Amino acid sequence: MIRARNAGGARAKDPKKAMKRVLKIVFGERKLKFVFIVVSIFISAFSIVYSSNFLGLFIDEYVTPIIGVENPDWAPVARSLMQFAAIVSVSVIFNYLLSRTMVGISQDTLYDIRIKMFKKLDSLPISYFDQNQHGTIMSRFSNDTDTLNQFISNSLVQLMQAIITLVMVFITMLMNSWILTLVVVAFALLTMKTSSSIAKRSGRQFALQQSDLANVNGFIEEMMNGQRVIKVFCHEGQSKSDFGILNENLRKSMTKGNALANAMGPVTMNIGNIQYVALVVIGAVVVILSGGATVGYTIGLLAAFLQLSRSFSNNVNQISQQMNMVLLALAGAERIFELLDEESEVDNGYVMLVNSKTDENGNITESKERTGQWAWKHPHHDGSPITYTPLRGDIVMEHVDFGYVQDKTVLHDISLYAKPGQKIAFVGSTGAGKTTITNLLNRFYDIQDGKIRFDGININKIKKDDLRHSLGMILQDTNLFTGTIKENIKFGKLDATDEEVIAAAKLANAHDFIMMMPDGYDTMLTNNGESLSQGQRQLLSIARAAIADPPVLVMDEATSSIDTHTEALVQSGMDKLMEGRTVFVIAHRLSTVRNSNAIMVLDHGRIIERGDHDDLIAQHGVYYKLYTGAVELE
Repeated sequence: MIRARNAGGARAKDPKKAMKRVLKIVFGERKLKFVFIVVSIFISAFSIVYSSNFLGLFIDEYVTPIIGVENPDWAPVARSLMQFAAIVSVSVIFNYLLSRTMVGISQDTLYDIRIKMFKKLDSLPISYFDQNQHGTIMSRFSNDTDTLNQFISNSLVQLMQAIITLVMVFITMLMNSWILTLVVVAFALLTMKTSSSIAKRSGRQFALQQSDLANVNGFIEEMMNGQRVIKVFCHEGQSKSDFGILNENLRKSMTKGNALANAMGPVTMNIGNIQYVALVVIGAVVVILSGGATVGYTIGLLAAFLQLSRSFSNNVNQISQQMNMVLLALAGAERIFELLDEESEVDNGYVMLVNSKTDENGNITESKERTGQWAWKHPHHDGSPITYTPLRGDIVMEHVDFGYVQDKTVLHDISLYAKPGQKIAFVGSTGAGKTTITNLLNRFYDIQDGKIRFDGININKIKKDDLRHSLGMILQDTNLFTGTIKENIKFGKLDATDEEVIAAAKLANAHDFIMMMPDGYDTMLTNNGESLSQGQRQLLSIARAAIADPPVLVMDEATSSIDTHTEALVQSGMDKLMEGRTVFVIAHRLSTVRNSNAIMVLDHGRIIERGDHDDLIAQHGVYYKLYTGAVELE
């Protein structure tokens, strides 16, 4: 059940820190372009100031002197206008180049950010994806980057331009008339105070809006993936109700944020209009009192000052209005930085998996070429020579304790061993800890206590990539990627030849149905292979594991989605695949684990029974009851 959240605003953030990080990303490696942007902005600001001063100069030195004069000399007027046109033209050209430059910078920046975000995703531990909705993660790549793109391509330059122009206009006004400048400053302070108050409130709502938008996207993604379950259990009504709550939260935050943002423009604009009227009145009085003298206040000076004050007010308004986009972008940027700041998966391993060969004396050495023989390359911190241990698949767990949460243990004192070529099965009710054990073998999570040894080496010393290269997994939930069937099988070995792909498919008994597809191995798969049956998808995942040829194989309910007929077809291939490998099997169908070398019966994270099928049947314990149907697996 989803409940409406309290309208208490978003959690406190640090927009200044976020802005520094954004600017560092945008201009950190583009210093020459940054210099060009600043020069262009100064030229544009100079053009604005020059235009305003030109108006006053034109009135006082060219228009006023020729009033009532017969046959005036128009040459100075023409030269002045040509000079004005030249300066304005240069400003237009630089503004155009500035816009083009910022578009390129924004797209390059977003490209770099998405690359960094995707690399970060690849480096994050499995626990991150277990704890965060996939739709929420996707929202950072789409909505948050879009708001940041709008800020970089539009708002950032406009904001810089407004600030620089504001400073130049202020200095010019101060040089023209300090009295009238005080009037402008008083109104500017009022505008800034008002806009700052509105911006703080709208900023909280924009941060909340981005969070609510991510929640909506996450919920939609979750509902789309679970449509079959929703329809089977007639859950449509509750889904609509839950979505309505999330959508209402988003509507409220967007309404409040945009209402405040849209109010800022009219408020600051009307303050500017009042300022303009005040300047006209005060300026007219000063001009009249000065008698329009050449030295002092003139009509031209007043006209120029009014233009400057209008430019000043417009830029203050521009800054106020851009603050809304800035706050929205920073809310998105902070969510992006939250992802980039997540702790990557820690890997302190130093033992590597290498190609090896054995000389005539039986010594194992490293080989740069692929030999089909693998060994653990084990450097020693005490300065001893590097040792090489053959990759066999010997797994030992010694008194392992583990909990996903620090103070809640889910595995208690787990001890077991699996010799090369042995098949070890885990049975027990849901939540007993079967899948958790296989997660520990891959070091998706690290244990709290005890040891896990692979070929006699503590797996904490083995680099995670190398460890996972030595393990193959066939899961209950298959994941097929957009691409051809061949590419999906080669996911287990990217440099595999077509012959190896076909051999792996034949081993998994997938070759026959693949050849019946429209384009055989080149048939395109989309949307997790929706054109295939669940059994066919599972056969492809088995072929993918077969082509990887790992010494250790983990099968987590691998045949649970395959019908009895298909299971019979694949069983011979599975037996061949398991030959010579250490195999861990999790299965609800106890008939599939009868031939296991050892069967571990788990309950609430403890091994309560162990032995082969005949031993456990003879004990008349939990396994006997499960096998005979006296007790059913939950």
